[in-house]
Amino acid sequence: MDMIFDILLDSVLDCARLVPFLFVTYLVMEYLEHKTGEHTTKLIRKAGKLGPVWGGILGVVPQCGFSAAASSLYAGRLITVGTLLAIYLSTSDEMLPILLSEQVDPQLILKILGIKVALAVVTGLCIDQVLLRIFRRPAEEIDIHSICEHEHCRCGEKSILRSALNHTVHIVLYIFLISIVLNLAIEAIGRENLSGLILNVPVAGQMLAALVGMIPNCAASVIITQLYVEGILNGGAMMAGLLANAGVGVLILFRMHRNVKKNLQIVGMLYGAGVIWGLLIQMSGIL
Repeated sequence: MDMIFDILLDSVLDCARLVPFLFVTYLVMEYLEHKTGEHTTKLIRKAGKLGPVWGGILGVVPQCGFSAAASSLYAGRLITVGTLLAIYLSTSDEMLPILLSEQVDPQLILKILGIKVALAVVTGLCIDQVLLRIFRRPAEEIDIHSICEHEHCRCGEKSILRSALNHTVHIVLYIFLISIVLNLAIEAIGRENLSGLILNVPVAGQMLAALVGMIPNCAASVIITQLYVEGILNGGAMMAGLLANAGVGVLILFRMHRNVKKNLQIVGMLYGAGVIWGLLIQMSGIL
């Protein structure tokens, strides 16, 4: 019973941190849709060339809420796939709080954050420039209207505030249920066993670390960062795992964006970027 209570409490706390991010995101999206029309949303999309730069910088905030908000913005056609990936790669969930609590050298912390931001920006810009045609979505594909239809929220009949709140409640409940399942699975497997998957495995260590990082739960970033702090995990494997760790952003992507094929492509690029950059970091010895 104590374990179940702890899991429920952890799930509630995880979801509570998402509420302000999601509510503000949906409030902005509803405002753009109801008040400014298609003209403004077109301007936002056209101004997205520097989106990965801002995404990489803002994504480094130590909360997974920003990646969750980014998934909704992508589903609403307000940011590019490069910007989305930049945010996913930059976000670090529980990494920064753990590094600070363990009194890691501030210069090393800044170095890790700087590397994450730089790699996120470069990757996002490259994806937008090189792979843009793959992700060019037709006009009739998902937008704020189809998000509302998908959620059956009848937003057109409500105020902007109520519509945003309605979307937020739907998503938070969804994440709450998924979080319970994930926390139960992690407890069943055991954190020690999960940690052991990525230890002392040449080259494949980056691949396994990135795979653990893909788990949409704060436990992944906690495990990876703690192993690095304890000197068990090398810098390349640590970065591979943390770059691939987008928190609950991936869950919301699959919930809000109905093109499963493109969602899987995004997840594949996220994982691939984490592994490749992790290997390069390990080979270069910069961490």
